[in-house]
Amino acid sequence: MVSENSSCTSLIFTYGTLKRGFSNHVLLQDLMRTGDAVFKGSYQTVEKYPLVCGPYRVPFLLNLPGSGHRVTGELYAVSSRGLARVDELEGTSRGHYERLPILLIPAGYGNESGNNKENEEDQAVLTRAAAGGITCAAEAYYAHKSFEKEMWMKNGRKGFGIYSEKEAKGYVKRKDRPQDLSFLDHVRIFISSPSG
Repeated sequence: MVSENSSCTSLIFTYGTLKRGFSNHVLLQDLMRTGDAVFKGSYQTVEKYPLVCGPYRVPFLLNLPGSGHRVTGELYAVSSRGLARVDELEGTSRGHYERLPILLIPAGYGNESGNNKENEEDQAVLTRAAAGGITCAAEAYYAHKSFEKEMWMKNGRKGFGIYSEKEAKGYVKRKDRPQDLSFLDHVRIFISSPSG
């Protein structure tokens, strides 16, 4: 069991490459070693959100509540130093992602069944979670608003509920991407390229 650290006061929801088993998790491992992060558990969004892949299979959570799926990921408490390092990785000052509020419940609480009554079930999950006081307010890194709608359209308005090995297949690490263009240039090229 990981001990609590009183300096880790910000809660961040990770849904992509920062999760355990993915390439950028080394940052959170480093932060946990220095006491700047604590793993809190697996969580799921209360509302549905689109989770899609952009250029180089980079995952993006889109701030378009009500579309997509309830997204499963991991919750971490981080210190202010840890938050600054994650912000840097996510490019918040460069217009890649925006860190904004999100409401979560422990993973498995809603137990999404996949039948045709999803809207009724989602509302029931939200009601039970709120009544039971088990919702958790955190922050997530959403795709920057300057390209989120175009990213949703480019993905055919289809997303997924979890970024797994299947979705990550073909992911290209930052150091292995072409360096002559900015990441936002790659996003613009991805969005404007013909689907195929």
